[in-house]
Amino acid sequence: MNQKLIRLIERREQLVAQAAAQRTALAGDIQPWRARLAVVDQGLAGLRFLKRHPAWLVGGVVLVAAVRPGSVGRWLERGWLTWRIMVRLRGE
Repeated sequence: MNQKLIRLIERREQLVAQAAAQRTALAGDIQPWRARLAVVDQGLAGLRFLKRHPAWLVGGVVLVAAVRPGSVGRWLERGWLTWRIMVRLRGE
């Protein structure tokens, strides 16, 4: 075989072995974080759901307003202020 091709094959084998060792080390390092990352992943999935189905969010606000009408005004003010700040930060 061509000497250059042999060197490339050997280099590829080294890189594949190195990648496998790095994956094993990374899996061990991430293990303590696995439960926390799962919670974050569920939270992001919930936010994506609310983005696709905003009626559920509106329904939840209406439900809270019906149950606790006094505190809803403060939360709506905070939400409105937060939304306006985000719009301005994005430059829209």
